[in-house]
Amino acid sequence: MSLIVQIGIFFLTFFIMEFMAWFSHKYIMHGFLWSLHKDHHRKDHNSWFERNDLFFIFYAVVSIGCVILWGEYGFKPGLAIGIGIFAYGLAYFMVHDIFIHQRFKIWRNANNRYARGVRRAHKIHHKHLDKAKGECFGMLWVPLKYFK
Repeated sequence: MSLIVQIGIFFLTFFIMEFMAWFSHKYIMHGFLWSLHKDHHRKDHNSWFERNDLFFIFYAVVSIGCVILWGEYGFKPGLAIGIGIFAYGLAYFMVHDIFIHQRFKIWRNANNRYARGVRRAHKIHHKHLDKAKGECFGMLWVPLKYFK
């Protein structure tokens, strides 16, 4: 498989993960696995870790599984898919956990149009403390109405 095809698969995977993040957040995290996600909306603990962090582990296992399929079983697109999932997860962690929720105290003074829009959309999502009615957006896709 050529390098160009591998790069294409990487970017396709990265953008599919935007849909997967939206879908899993709306229908899984705010659905049947709300019990793991609710501590992200309601801080009912004193720990830095949240039950919600278990979702990262799921996607890490999928990413590692793709790399293993590539290395051990010759699944040619496995490396590009695994790295694409990893890259999206890293970007999501940086935007959501570091930039928006300030789990590490960096990027606090970012004040460009994108930063304000993402923060505004996320704040609207978090104003709902229960399972229902939380608007869900992706990391890359946020409606233009939030970019004021």
